[in-house]
Amino acid sequence: MPRLFDPLKIKDITLRNRIGVSPMCQYSSNDGMANDWHLVHLGSRAVGGAGLVMAEATAVEARGRISPSDAGLWSDRQIEPLARITKFVKEHGAAPGIQLAHAGRKGSAARPWEGDNSLSDEEGGWETIAPSPLAFGEKLWRSPKEMTLSDIKDVQRAFVDATKRALEVGYQWLELHAAHGYLCHSFYSPLSNHRTDAYGGSFENRIRFVLDTVASMREAWPENLPFSARLSCSDWIEGGWTIEESVELSKKLKESGVDLIDCSSGFGTPDHKKYPFGPGWQVPFAETIRREAGIATMAVGLITDPAQADEIIIKEQADVALLAREMLRDPYWPYRAAIALDAKDRYQGQAPYAHWI
Repeated sequence: MPRLFDPLKIKDITLRNRIGVSPMCQYSSNDGMANDWHLVHLGSRAVGGAGLVMAEATAVEARGRISPSDAGLWSDRQIEPLARITKFVKEHGAAPGIQLAHAGRKGSAARPWEGDNSLSDEEGGWETIAPSPLAFGEKLWRSPKEMTLSDIKDVQRAFVDATKRALEVGYQWLELHAAHGYLCHSFYSPLSNHRTDAYGGSFENRIRFVLDTVASMREAWPENLPFSARLSCSDWIEGGWTIEESVELSKKLKESGVDLIDCSSGFGTPDHKKYPFGPGWQVPFAETIRREAGIATMAVGLITDPAQADEIIIKEQADVALLAREMLRDPYWPYRAAIALDAKDRYQGQAPYAHWI
């Protein structure tokens, strides 16, 4: 019997199935503001039947954007357009989630289809920050400012303030983006953190920024609502962050109040051509952390086929299957999955469509 359409209860939120829309940057905001593009993008996936619809990486401060067109939640004026979207998503059966983020040294960049390169100050760029003054490399040539202890506290306050706004917006699921070479990942990876103070050096010191940030956010986020964290479970580079360290960090995140680990990997350096891209290539990370850290996980990475997604749940490799590009191709993938898995009777479609199909 297929398991993909089993409900999942995390705290007080019950997902109608195990299908989630992974956070996907749209680079379509003006000064961080959501607009009709985001309403249609996220709303159509809720109508399509996903259980969890995650908004894209949303910057907690303006300098934490990847590009000038990133989404943001650093100002109260950004609340209203997002509240319109969360209301629509909830009305159509999905749980609305948001991924709060800070780009760190990967900020101040052009949009991917406009070069994906560092922007100079003359081009509208800005000073970036990171644990160490090391440029990401290749097209992202800008050298970040090494964060002072005061900078660290300021950024953590920004995460807390954004968390409070996310609750006011109406989100039911909060995620910390601690992956892909952005600020949090750059603290725990030895490839990007060369500090010698309490935030660098040993494993315990390198994970301190993430754990402190999570603890502060968890205090501001209701205990009855889910909190997840996305990790880069491996740097895929010798001398870098490892899955074994991810297991240990996940245990500590669980103790700090994190409910699920969103298991991605890599992208902390430009050297991504060696990654073993392929169907479900990151699923083993979700399985390992789920088993060894004793925490629920979400699997991501070229999950495209209904049988593939269902197998992940059946084999208990993860608790949620997150889809990204496949959801861009087909917002109604959950309906197609229900047919393919002979589970159409378990698909919760919306009446204006369900009546006809």
